[in-house]
Amino acid sequence: MRISERVQGLGSGVFARNDQRKLAYRLRSAGSGLEPLLDLSLGSTDLLPPPVALEVMRQQLLDPASAAYCLHGATAPFREAVASWAKRRFGVQVDPQREVLFLVGSQEGTAHLPLAVLNPGDQALLLDPFYPSHLGGLQLASAQPRFLRLRAEQDFCPDFDQLSPSQWDALKLMVLGFPHNPTATTGEQAWVDAAAERAVRHGLVFAHDNPYVDLALDGEAPALLRSPLWRQCGIEFFSFSKGWCLGGYRLAFAIGAEPLITALRQLKGVVDFNQSTALQAGAIAALEQAPDWPDRIKPIYRERRDRMASVLQAAGWPVRLPSMALYLWLQVPERARLAGLDSEQFCAQLLDATGVCLTPGHGFGDAGEGYARLALVHPIEELEAGAQRMAAWLAQL
Repeated sequence: MRISERVQGLGSGVFARNDQRKLAYRLRSAGSGLEPLLDLSLGSTDLLPPPVALEVMRQQLLDPASAAYCLHGATAPFREAVASWAKRRFGVQVDPQREVLFLVGSQEGTAHLPLAVLNPGDQALLLDPFYPSHLGGLQLASAQPRFLRLRAEQDFCPDFDQLSPSQWDALKLMVLGFPHNPTATTGEQAWVDAAAERAVRHGLVFAHDNPYVDLALDGEAPALLRSPLWRQCGIEFFSFSKGWCLGGYRLAFAIGAEPLITALRQLKGVVDFNQSTALQAGAIAALEQAPDWPDRIKPIYRERRDRMASVLQAAGWPVRLPSMALYLWLQVPERARLAGLDSEQFCAQLLDATGVCLTPGHGFGDAGEGYARLALVHPIEELEAGAQRMAAWLAQL
């Protein structure tokens, strides 16, 4: 049966490939005495959302209206709560009618934006490594990606001078995200300000993906909304998945320049409806009644980070301590590289041998090769046990 070239070009995706490997391991390990699967491949936390958010959702679900289709107009209370949050969080006045858009997860927004602002063949700039939906959105829009490589020796700081002025002039869109996934680098406001200045100077759209804004372990996270240029060039994506532990509920929003919000809203109008008003009510409760929830969970992630780093380093696996919660961005151990394993082979063999699943760095772009991403999404005891399993296997390589 015929499949479009556009879809064929997307490939299977790193998370889909990992999902197949996890399923195979579960089937093989059932009743066999093998170690149980320890899934550290996704940033899907074991920590609970704010109880007040869940209680509000529970109550609202009893209202028959919560089962109805939700169009843009019905998201007004949510957008007003977001505008109030933006004022408290960043000190910016935002128009909830023209500059805020409800999203079914920030990944949906970043993947759809290129369809709203690019024509086929247009060039767009991505960081490398990048989050997969950033490239996927460009592929769906038949756009041409150009990559800005991030280097560990430069603390993953983007060097905008990698591109010449003429190359900047050819771009129509730039997608960044700090704090950065997968490197777990918080980044600096100066980096985002410099990107906004380039966007205005060269006349391109600046999309800043910021679902980890509340999970900086060291310092304050940057934000496009803190740049005085954001209304001239940009749109910023935020999520409840990380800071409020609501990943499976798919609650997110964008704040941006009115033309960009309008274009993305128009696209969404022919693609999807919105999440139930009951879920939106829970999100409002999270913003208004549990604004400190991200601060409550950061010490948990900090302890997990430090303990895992200690165990892995003791096993001879060097760890670069991240400044952002949730992940470790690990170089593939030298033993594995000497054995000829790339990041995908390393993670596949690690899963087969230990039952611990990491995400191969190559799934985040060419610059991710030689790395693996570990998500700190289980209690410390389980994480440390998994680290010991990995250390024992590495010693045998």
